[in-house]
Amino acid sequence: MRIATWNVNSITVRLERLLAWLERSQTDVLCLQELKCDTAAFPAEPLRAAGYEAAVHASGRWNGVAVLSRVGLTDVVEGLTGGPAFNDEAEPRAVAATCGGVRVWSVYVPNGREIGHPHFAYKLAWFSALRETVAKDAAGATPFAVLGDFNVAPTDHDVWDIGEFDGATHVTEAERTALAELRTTGLSDVVPRPLKYDRPFTYWDYRQLCFPKNRGMRIDLVYGNAAFEAAVSDAYVDREERKGKGASDHAPVVVDLTLAG
Repeated sequence: MRIATWNVNSITVRLERLLAWLERSQTDVLCLQELKCDTAAFPAEPLRAAGYEAAVHASGRWNGVAVLSRVGLTDVVEGLTGGPAFNDEAEPRAVAATCGGVRVWSVYVPNGREIGHPHFAYKLAWFSALRETVAKDAAGATPFAVLGDFNVAPTDHDVWDIGEFDGATHVTEAERTALAELRTTGLSDVVPRPLKYDRPFTYWDYRQLCFPKNRGMRIDLVYGNAAFEAAVSDAYVDREERKGKGASDHAPVVVDLTLAG
């Protein structure tokens, strides 16, 4: 089974690229983030024609998540248990489904904006709710993973130059502690291999030629439980999909599983 995660940065803008990538990559299950559409505008019919069911949690604007599957899709859950709100709004940032015997969550962790900003506190509270929500599945025997845009680089090695991030979010001790606490539920970081260069970055800003200069970050992560990790036969960043006109600023992370039975 091939499972992937991708912050698509607007599914309507990038639908043709998405459909072409699904055909080319032969992905079975895809977790999407930053749909930037509401559920009514989600392109369910073109995806169904391509063989994919969809579980969608979206309300437009800047958020929205989905799970696409061509191997079955059941037990859909939208949102985190006790998930926090921002400005009195419960944002659509998490959706779960069981696909071909594997349980997945597609998550779009809040950005945090600036240290000390209310959105930063919201980010940490959101991580806490995520940990509580996934703890039971993480400790279970069924292959399980949380995939998505975590908006945190786990280590200094996961950014192109840590000196450029002084005083910035995504690399703070508080955010990395939140990731470490998520791992205590029984999850491990499935680190992909890069297709070019020595570090598997997944995001490159559109500005300042960051992509051709490889000034990237690894913030799109796959956190799997023991059963999931044991089934991993390969994992890589599809850096090629970041190239060309109309690309997202994130590249897909692809994980191949060899499942018993």
